[in-house]
Amino acid sequence: MNYPRREPNPELESELKIVAAAPKSVLRKRYQELFHRAPPKAFGPDLLRRSVAHRLQENAHGGLPKATQRELKRLVRLMIEKPGAKFTVARRAQSGTVLVRDWKGKRHQVMIQEQGFSYAGRDFTNLSEIARLITGTRWNGPRFFGLRRQQADTGDGEAQAKPLRSARPKVDQSALKSSRPKRMAIGHGL
Repeated sequence: MNYPRREPNPELESELKIVAAAPKSVLRKRYQELFHRAPPKAFGPDLLRRSVAHRLQENAHGGLPKATQRELKRLVRLMIEKPGAKFTVARRAQSGTVLVRDWKGKRHQVMIQEQGFSYAGRDFTNLSEIARLITGTRWNGPRFFGLRRQQADTGDGEAQAKPLRSARPKVDQSALKSSRPKRMAIGHGL
């Protein structure tokens, strides 16, 4: 991922150099100041140093976006509730991506922006608004534009991805004859 280049911050650089050479007692005190609580007893100098440096950089440059924080909390909750379970991380389309959808003979293009979407010269906050404008009915926007797969209920409380319908016509399999010969059981005393 490419992050925007930041202007040098001499004050931050100076503080990070101090943290890099600080003894454990100074790091514990600095942790207390930055996090407003005592550091965990298990934190040695390395974890204290990393935590303090991270918080200093976070304060100087800003933390994670709220959406990313929510996603991380969701993933942690899943890991706690179902240890060892497999789960997927939602992929997000990048700003500048153009989504194309053909609907009833007309091509519709949506540009993903930093904060929302652009369609037909107007800005929208979510894809579902655009899908409703195009179709006249309620749609899940990401599904309408092919960003999300349909979910199939397996009956065990787990949802599994179901492939999107193919554009190919369905073939009646009963009308086709198998070219493979049938197996015959040849056994001893069967």
